[in-house]
Amino acid sequence: MADNIQTYYDHPQLKPAPFSWIVALYVYLAGLSGSSQMVATIADLFGGGRLRSLVRRGRYLSLVGTVIGPVLLIMDLHTPQRFYNMLRIFKATSPMSIGSYILSVFSVFSALTGGAQFIFDRAIRGPWRWIARIAQVPAAGAGGGMSVYTASLLASTSTPLWAASPGWMAVRFGSSSVASAGAALALGERWSGGRGYGRKLDALAVAALSVELYAAHLSQRDYQTKGVWGDREAAVWDSIDALGGYLPLALYTAGFFLGRRGRTLSEAASLATLVGGLAMRLAMQYAGQASASDPRTSLRFAQPENLPRAQS
Repeated sequence: MADNIQTYYDHPQLKPAPFSWIVALYVYLAGLSGSSQMVATIADLFGGGRLRSLVRRGRYLSLVGTVIGPVLLIMDLHTPQRFYNMLRIFKATSPMSIGSYILSVFSVFSALTGGAQFIFDRAIRGPWRWIARIAQVPAAGAGGGMSVYTASLLASTSTPLWAASPGWMAVRFGSSSVASAGAALALGERWSGGRGYGRKLDALAVAALSVELYAAHLSQRDYQTKGVWGDREAAVWDSIDALGGYLPLALYTAGFFLGRRGRTLSEAASLATLVGGLAMRLAMQYAGQASASDPRTSLRFAQPENLPRAQS
């Protein structure tokens, strides 16, 4: 009978965050659309009119986050009024409050930019091109926030894996978002028959992936130091890094050396980058929830050397 008595030993100390795959998908699309808006804005401001097709695709791609993002958040909140209530107040100490306003600003100005671009593309007279050019600046600023604020949102919880290395997780999310935007825009260029800037977008993706892998290495060092990392987690993340980082880097490199004959490899690299970006966010979510469910991990992370030190 004594063996059937339940105790607190080996029971979870923390309650895992109630996030489903919907949140991971939102995090992915938010970064993709936000970085696409940034790339499009930079191309428009400094491209001298030579990159108009890139600007157009980037503006339209940014509408993905504008249209789908709020829907996914409302689906996760289960009640539409909750999203509205988050906009009633602003709390500078709340990543969710800040993120709600970043999403709102991004949605408004990206919709204005994309809508004006659509009307301009239909050859309708009016100031539509200039409206798009003006609205794209605040949209790009909010797009930068869309690319990284979700890391702060996760790191502000008590989940050990998310809270162990918040800075490097933000760098990883941001660089992955830029790589995904470059990959998506490069695919759009190649599949539409263009040959103007696909290799430049590949170079952008390569640079962003290199930063992401570096941030992944440093964040994993923090995880090991703070006791939220084991052999099983290391094996999973090595697979994620191989799929979304090393594989596309190898394909991009081979494509560069082959020139025009390497188009298929470049396309495969872009697809691997997009799939790897989503896989990384799904893995981050479920690994974080697993770290909260494991009492040994949460107790190790709660040791004094792992807690933030009070400022004197």
